[in-house]
Amino acid sequence: MKKGIAGLTLVAAAFSATAQDRPLQVEELTAFNALHDAVVSPDGKHLVYGVTHKDANGKATSDDLYLRKLSSKTGTASPAEDMRLTSTKGSESNVIWAEDSTAIYFLSKRSGTQQVWKLSLYGGEANQITDLPVAIHGFKLSKDESTFVFAMDTYPDCPDLQCTVDRKKKTKETRKHTGQVYDKLMVRHWDTWEDELRTHLFVSHKEKGKLISKAVDVMSGWDTDAPAKPFSGMEEVAFSPDGKRLVFSAKKPGKDHAWTTNFDLFSVNVQSLATTNLTEKNLAWDSHPTFSEDGRFLAYMAMKKPGFEADRFGLMLHDLRTGETKEVAPLWDRSVRTLAFGPDNRSIYALAQDIGQVGIFEVSTSFGDVRKIFADGKVSHIDVRGQDVYMVRQTLSSPSDVYRVTKDGENLTQLTQVNAEKLKGIKMGEFQQFSFPGWNNETVYGFTVKPWNFEEGKQYPIAFLVHGGPQGSFSNSFHPRWNAQLWAAAGYGVVMIDFHGSVGYGQKFTDSISRDWGGKPLEDLQKGLAYITEKEKWLDRGRACALGGSYGGYMMNWIAGNWPDGFHCLVNHAGLFDMPSFYQSTEELWFPEHDLGGPYWNKEADYQKYNPAAFVKNWKTPMLVIHGLKDFRVPYAQGLGAYTALQRQNIPSRLVIYPDENHWILKRDNLIHWYGEVFRWMGEWTKEKE
Repeated sequence: MKKGIAGLTLVAAAFSATAQDRPLQVEELTAFNALHDAVVSPDGKHLVYGVTHKDANGKATSDDLYLRKLSSKTGTASPAEDMRLTSTKGSESNVIWAEDSTAIYFLSKRSGTQQVWKLSLYGGEANQITDLPVAIHGFKLSKDESTFVFAMDTYPDCPDLQCTVDRKKKTKETRKHTGQVYDKLMVRHWDTWEDELRTHLFVSHKEKGKLISKAVDVMSGWDTDAPAKPFSGMEEVAFSPDGKRLVFSAKKPGKDHAWTTNFDLFSVNVQSLATTNLTEKNLAWDSHPTFSEDGRFLAYMAMKKPGFEADRFGLMLHDLRTGETKEVAPLWDRSVRTLAFGPDNRSIYALAQDIGQVGIFEVSTSFGDVRKIFADGKVSHIDVRGQDVYMVRQTLSSPSDVYRVTKDGENLTQLTQVNAEKLKGIKMGEFQQFSFPGWNNETVYGFTVKPWNFEEGKQYPIAFLVHGGPQGSFSNSFHPRWNAQLWAAAGYGVVMIDFHGSVGYGQKFTDSISRDWGGKPLEDLQKGLAYITEKEKWLDRGRACALGGSYGGYMMNWIAGNWPDGFHCLVNHAGLFDMPSFYQSTEELWFPEHDLGGPYWNKEADYQKYNPAAFVKNWKTPMLVIHGLKDFRVPYAQGLGAYTALQRQNIPSRLVIYPDENHWILKRDNLIHWYGEVFRWMGEWTKEKE
């Protein structure tokens, strides 16, 4: 990366404007094609990837799989070179290669419900593999392709799958009331009220020439989900190379699921179904089981602090021959998020957040040496084949595509261009990463994005984006929600600060926000904005609006009471307003109990110390408040509380409610409306003085 002015690092080249240039529009953003299921064959010769194609109105027109040969080592991909493998109505997902690289398995609804299919790469139609009475959400396959594990929603006490089908039908036909009864937490999670169904793992052995129509529940009677809802997937499940055992991550049955983060790894003998808890001694989070190709080692990720969802995920290695378990690279202060063994079984390739990027690292299993391979943008998936690493990557100015890089970090090659046509003529804003002395003079990082039509000598209003989490980061990434390029397209200079508490700067930095929500982070935001507006004169400090969602929304409420002269306007999306009432209505209690010092009735807890509602008398900044009624993480009463305080004090304010959205705005028309409301509000309060 090239060095710019003092304290700034240039990470994107400047583009000169042409007559054909145009800014990115939200309608275009929501109509971008979506890449999924990018998987390289075991022999490293082919890539299969899925693309959801969308029309100009954002409607999916097709969702199919494509095949690309990987023989060429130079140049970028041309869509004409890729073979379309599927063309049926609907989509294919959960792609898994056959071990001999001649066929793929995938999920499809082409038979009515989602089942497993197999497609040969040498011609012919896809063959149905399963015909189970319950839809399959995800699956894994043993190396010899003889044993499957399926994730399906069932009643935990049912002896077979047909029991679930029959009970659901009977309940629908005979139940006349709408009452739902609960005996323990959680009663609702994310955006869904809990019912009696649980996601369980089922094992089935394939018989030659027969459809798989039966499967055995390896979690029979467990009142818990695996993979965990709502965000975990089959990355939490792994077959041993010999196919004799299955390892998965789950919480043990119990009544503490709302306040514990104790996920354990369970090993199941696929013949006897005998189950062993491999990580019972660790009372914190264990995740992502990954076997070495020779079957000797099981790698996984583990936290150390019970009840903390943002602790460092250390890299663990369990020797299945000796029974020894050790942490690999214990002094490496980064949290791993994806694991893959190298071909020699002596190296593990991991993804980790690092200084505003999500990069690829090689870790020696013997000595714990860590070597950075590539860290420019956000990498979300890797396949290691020979001397090459294949990845799905995005940046602040480019959506996701598949890339290849050598293990020495050289010869970066883009292999797909799923939005090549849609990106033509769109000019993105130039972005930079910078650093400054924040709280206690410790180094803090951030990003700026220039307006798409930036001109030297002009000043531009500021969109000051504050990320959620709070243990999070906007990072060098491209996303439909809170996409920095849309503010650049609207003529704003974007500033984003990774304040104390952000991830990717060491666990001590991440931990520093716990029990200090309104302290160090606010100071970092204040110092960061002062620093960058002093250094970058094109940023007009006199026309600044701050925006944030979740914890970022909390910070808007906190800024309103504790930095009331900081901005001309605020945008609060799904922000926490009254901390005691938040605790009483949210679902994942482990989060506030760790970050705020226990339940709200604890005398030494911080629910009042950093409670925005306690400072409403200081509020005077115009604020736009936005909330989804299906938001169970930060229930909508938090938004109503903030809006009521604004209205009652005659502070200019506006409330936007989405009855059909959760903590995020996901529906296209709602997202377009969301951006429209935000830009309208900001435009009203950041107008250039006449």
